[in-house]
Amino acid sequence: MYSKLMKRSVSLVICAAILLASTVCFNFTAFAAEDDSEEFPQAAKISVNTEFGNGITLLKEDGYVNAQIEITDTDGSVLSDSVQFKVRGNTTGLSWMQKKPFTFKFKTKKNVLGMGSGKKWVLIANLFDPTLLRNYVAFDTAQKMGIEYTSNQRFVELWLDGSYRGCYTLYEPVQQGNDRVDIDIKSNGGKKDFLLEFENSRVEDDVTYIKCHGVRMIVSEPEEPNDEQLEYIESTLNDIFETMKNGTREEIEQKADIDSFAKFYVFNEFIKPFDFDSTSVFFYYKDGKLYAGPPWDYDVSACNSQDTQRSIRSNAIEGLFANDKNIYQFMCRHNWFYVDAERVYSENKKYIQDVYAEGGLMDRLRQRYGDIFDKNFGEAGWDITKAWINYQRRAAPTYGENFDFLKDWYKQRNEWLDGYFSDSVENVLIGDADGDGDINIMDATLVQELLANLVEDDGRIALRVCDTDAQLTIDDATNIQFYLAEIKTDADIGKAERRFMKDFINQK
Repeated sequence: MYSKLMKRSVSLVICAAILLASTVCFNFTAFAAEDDSEEFPQAAKISVNTEFGNGITLLKEDGYVNAQIEITDTDGSVLSDSVQFKVRGNTTGLSWMQKKPFTFKFKTKKNVLGMGSGKKWVLIANLFDPTLLRNYVAFDTAQKMGIEYTSNQRFVELWLDGSYRGCYTLYEPVQQGNDRVDIDIKSNGGKKDFLLEFENSRVEDDVTYIKCHGVRMIVSEPEEPNDEQLEYIESTLNDIFETMKNGTREEIEQKADIDSFAKFYVFNEFIKPFDFDSTSVFFYYKDGKLYAGPPWDYDVSACNSQDTQRSIRSNAIEGLFANDKNIYQFMCRHNWFYVDAERVYSENKKYIQDVYAEGGLMDRLRQRYGDIFDKNFGEAGWDITKAWINYQRRAAPTYGENFDFLKDWYKQRNEWLDGYFSDSVENVLIGDADGDGDINIMDATLVQELLANLVEDDGRIALRVCDTDAQLTIDDATNIQFYLAEIKTDADIGKAERRFMKDFINQK
């Protein structure tokens, strides 16, 4: 009897413990889900029915077709309206791509899913990305870094003419608008602000191209520039590029927003988009200055291309990537620009680290949207291992393997960037040629010996002594001597600055 009572008592204690543990676990799970819902709303649902029921077989060359759209948000609210609907994209819009991206356009501006008002909206398929996360991570990081006019985004599920098409990401397109890229393209006869897209070689009908200092651009806004507007844009760009190439920092600051270029540079050095030297790179001119951004198109980034000659640098964990591409080939000539980039990196490192941290952005996104990712490769039927284009990286057979690969690549890339910026930028005392923290006659002597080829320099002596864009000359030794003799000069001898050491600039 005693034994049975003891067993019954033990059983009751165990049951009570299990019940308590279950209650605690349930409450924790509910709390976590609640936190996720505040950061990431559940995927919305979009249903599109085309006029002739042929949405699945639409091709890019078909252009816009009439359709009805129904957008259901997570709170149950529904936006239902008629739209123009078409296949979009360059590579992603090719005829053999089965899961195509789309553009839909309302007759009047609509606020879609709380993302601002606009007529035109974009559904990105993420077909080339087996994690479905590269675009989302890129845009989320860009927004946190404060890159102006970065598009809002929402994960959605798409039904097209009754057929489930899987997981898409809804974006605002890169275009002029109060809730988009807020530039004035109408004042002064359209000779004020403009939006450009770097396009290295592709040729399309009804697109306006210009070429300045060897850089080829699409004029995105104004959409159909007249000859006078085109001449204005070309002359403005030529002037800016010439100043970027040969001007001082002060002169460049008058014509380009250096902070936006530094942010966009660091962002692209981390993300490493395959197409950064060919297409989908935007710049805009506003109120007399050229700005870098906003970001666009990152499904083939972060080592998501095959190891061909073109993709070696975009896939590599180590090495600089964006410094010799598009307009950055001009901006990155200057030592001081790397100091600005280092500052931006330091200010935003916490956001970059959060991408791959345990419990960080990627983990939170997977926890929130893992079910619709599974449906994309299950119910919708998209093959996670299929390489849809010849330069796409061959995916691993499971979602988890692809997720872990991307997470680890981001981690290793950031660790290299962290070391690169930490080792490359130093506090210097201008005139302190030997870097011992003191300015004396030995510094002037060292400069003279260097000019006489009696000692070798890795770039540091010159950078410690003279202006960041100037060459070392006998004047530098003379200015040090004047400083020591307390004779006034125009040189900055004795001034403390952070400078980017020249011997790191040529790293690729």
